[in-house]
Amino acid sequence: MNVNVRKIFAERPLIKGRYIDVSLLVSIILLWGLGLLLLYICSAEYAASAFGSAHYFINRQLVMSGAGVLVIIITIFLPQQFIRKCLPLIMAVTFIFCLLPFVPGIAAPRNGAKRWISLPFFGESFQPSELAKIAVVLFIANWFDKFIKKPEDRYRSLFPPVSMLCLFSGIVILQDDFSTALLIFSIGLLVIYVAGGRLLPLMPYLFLIIGAAVLFVFTSEFRVNRIIAFINPNYDTHGYNYQVLRARTAISDGGFLGNGFGVGLDKFNLIPENHTDYIFSGWAESMGFLGVLGYFLILAFFAWRGYTLMMESKNKFSALLAFGLTTSILIQSLMNCGVVCGALPVTGITLPFFSSGGSSLLVTCCMCGLLLNVSYHNSIEEIDEV
Repeated sequence: MNVNVRKIFAERPLIKGRYIDVSLLVSIILLWGLGLLLLYICSAEYAASAFGSAHYFINRQLVMSGAGVLVIIITIFLPQQFIRKCLPLIMAVTFIFCLLPFVPGIAAPRNGAKRWISLPFFGESFQPSELAKIAVVLFIANWFDKFIKKPEDRYRSLFPPVSMLCLFSGIVILQDDFSTALLIFSIGLLVIYVAGGRLLPLMPYLFLIIGAAVLFVFTSEFRVNRIIAFINPNYDTHGYNYQVLRARTAISDGGFLGNGFGVGLDKFNLIPENHTDYIFSGWAESMGFLGVLGYFLILAFFAWRGYTLMMESKNKFSALLAFGLTTSILIQSLMNCGVVCGALPVTGITLPFFSSGGSSLLVTCCMCGLLLNVSYHNSIEEIDEV
């Protein structure tokens, strides 16, 4: 009997399968695992002396890692249309959170900077500006996919995304966090440019932010001294240049093969913030040149997979989202490494996956979850009926 197979099944395209980018996932796990190991090595002695437990920092990071795994799982399987529908709420919540560091009773200032807030349920201070990194990329990606349909639209539709970018960057600058504001603004402009925004209409905004940055730097004695310390390594070697000089010593002591984990921990303790901003110096001393090269190879592999997702994306939103999130993690990592080795002025930028801190880790996990979300949606293929 001759049966028409087409009539047996519903008249709809078949789904070949859904999967996530395993290579990207492996690179995330490698960076995450190495970060946890290094954090314990670099923080154990300080944690024991300051908090009475060598496991103080690693325990907190493990708790936040558990929350990070949950965030990744949730974000992977969220429908992109749902994310885009929730975008006005995401932007509003991010904006409110970025204003909270100015509210007495909620703000948790440190060293004169208003970057953190106290959240009782969070267990530690939270840095709202971390949320702005994701919100800005989501907004720009959604805007260019939804409203930019023709080439001429690119010229008259730059005002909303650039204004949103300036708004969040300005709020973060007022929190005395110039480095994060610069990071957010740079990533936003790169996404706009990749989306098709022309450089000429962006020039007034560039001049505006450069002028504001110069004014912001030179109206503070502290920031001016940091610039001087960067230009002159011999300036204030027991103050502004102390961290960089100690970090350089640790890096040079690592040599080609490194001293191995567990060696030279007393030296790590001489570097302030060795478990946060300057944790990369511990990696360089422990693993040497080969270890540093290995780290950059893993980071490059991560970036390659992220940009591959951009090229394979089926819509502009996914492509711009993959580009923005990958670029954010890549630039932040390079900025931190540049600061540690003295190639960039000292900032408060953390090293993704490595530095201690719940805010940075959770936001990095959310970024990775959204990247895997792009790969998950890219893998959906409709196959023709036979």
